[in-house]
Amino acid sequence: MDFSSIKNSLIELKDVLQQLNNETFAQPIPSLSNATIGEHTRHIIELYQAVLTAYDSGILNYDARERNKTIQENKNIALITIDEIVENIEKEDKKLTMKHCVSNAVTLIETNYFREVLYNLEHCIHHQALIKVGLLSFNDITINETFGVAPSTLEFRKACAQ
Repeated sequence: MDFSSIKNSLIELKDVLQQLNNETFAQPIPSLSNATIGEHTRHIIELYQAVLTAYDSGILNYDARERNKTIQENKNIALITIDEIVENIEKEDKKLTMKHCVSNAVTLIETNYFREVLYNLEHCIHHQALIKVGLLSFNDITINETFGVAPSTLEFRKACAQ
């Protein structure tokens, strides 16, 4: 599997975050229902961390993630954690079991590492799009036009332009 889209997406996120100070990173934004860029970033990070943890344990549980407020409040911690994900994401495929619990009913679903990493790419792009919307009111932030846009959408746009 080619991990370049995953790594590029996370690097694009870092590029945007590096332009923010901690105050902006942790500031509630009305267009995001008062969520913060930090909260969206933490959510992206923790789902990737869940997959990396599952690689060793074999059990993936997105619901049992840590929800580490330090990541959403301290931009530098978020940047370091993104670097760790980029460094460790490229692994061989293997079977995983996803554990999901709703209303005290546990469901176990067979999945695999590649499928979950690709899910996390799509999830990351979705939250990047929200982050982009949240940052539209900040005039001093430069955001790449591909930030928050799915690779398939970029390919479609390219084909339409020809």
